[in-house]
Amino acid sequence: MPLILLVDDEPNILSALCRLFRNENFMILVADSGTAGLEIMAQHPVDLVISDMRMPGMSGAQFLEKVRLLWPDTVRLLLSGHADIAAILDAINRGEIYRYIMKPWDDHDIVHTVRQALEYKILKQERTEMEALTLLQNTKLVTLNNSLESKVRERTVELEQARDDLVELNNQLKTNFMLSIKVFTNLIEMRGGNLAGHSLRVADLAHKLAVQIGCDETATKDIFLAAMMHDIGKIGLSDDMLKLPRAVMSREQSIEHHKYPIHGEQLLMPLAELRGAAKLVRAHQERFDGSGYPDQLSGNDIALGARILALISDYDNLQIGQIFPRKIWPDEAREILLQDHGKHYDPQLVTELLRLLDDLAGNTVSDRNRVQIPAATVQPGVTLAQDLVLSNGSLLLAAGHFIDSSMCRQIIAFDKTLAQPLLLSIYADA
Repeated sequence: MPLILLVDDEPNILSALCRLFRNENFMILVADSGTAGLEIMAQHPVDLVISDMRMPGMSGAQFLEKVRLLWPDTVRLLLSGHADIAAILDAINRGEIYRYIMKPWDDHDIVHTVRQALEYKILKQERTEMEALTLLQNTKLVTLNNSLESKVRERTVELEQARDDLVELNNQLKTNFMLSIKVFTNLIEMRGGNLAGHSLRVADLAHKLAVQIGCDETATKDIFLAAMMHDIGKIGLSDDMLKLPRAVMSREQSIEHHKYPIHGEQLLMPLAELRGAAKLVRAHQERFDGSGYPDQLSGNDIALGARILALISDYDNLQIGQIFPRKIWPDEAREILLQDHGKHYDPQLVTELLRLLDDLAGNTVSDRNRVQIPAATVQPGVTLAQDLVLSNGSLLLAAGHFIDSSMCRQIIAFDKTLAQPLLLSIYADA
């Protein structure tokens, strides 16, 4: 029977959580502080811990960091009633939490999350055992056949080099401001089945359109950042809501969905470099005829960047099935934009976008010049024809990335760690 530890300095929260899990097949322990929680974990093999963020003495981030260091196999969940991005990132980085849960929680969602987390722990343990068994079998094989020893050493050197290259690349990315933006974006896209790459596509097309219509450097930067972050306000929505097309939402679901642009602005405003983008995030669901939300702005009262985001975000959402129950073909999506120009969208921007899409289509290599290959067979000197996205929605490499010898080794090494081999779409030789 799984053992769960609940840590919160508010007795009513602990009582509510205990009642919630009463009918589950769990053993429950409670602690009113991080210090008390550590004492309990020193005496009991806890499978999962749920900790409040703000507690006197030791914060949730500090407590979960200690849990990670002392009991790394214990799954860690963070509970908070405050949308403090800095605190959330601190907990993610220090405690390597499995999931962040916002107060007030949805009973069904938190129970479902705990079940998923415990299943994740079991799968992780099974994988560790399988890896240990594989290592033992490999060792026996090396002993039986000494002639393979040199090949094993060579392979080890290659893997170590690939690991060192990935570590170096990761360290470089940590110093880049855009890494934080991608982290925020992935919080949503890793949860939505069709969302992988959505923000990157919107950001790329929005940036091109901003340049085409002559936006200055500051405005173009704000539009790009806002496009990357326009869905961040959905962090509080359930997984089911994220996957539900807007056209089939109930009235209650629509009311809840209409709040996410405001939540997005609130999350970004504390960061000085994102305040311009935050205003565009708030207004990106406004409609040209005033029928949008949250402020029912119309026409040129809507910031130009927000009008661009509204147009391009919907263009992509139509194609990935986030607006209607089915995915819309690009040509059909263009027709919908034309039908709604002057109503939902700025008519001048619709014209400019269609011209941009025509220009891009004229410069794009046709589909027949693309081929799909297993990652294990990739060779240096090729270029990705489309984004390389993992099954969990994470973007590994963007379309247009040139694969050199170093990246080739990294891809092959990484592919060997996956249960399902990667497939790469590349441009064929002319």
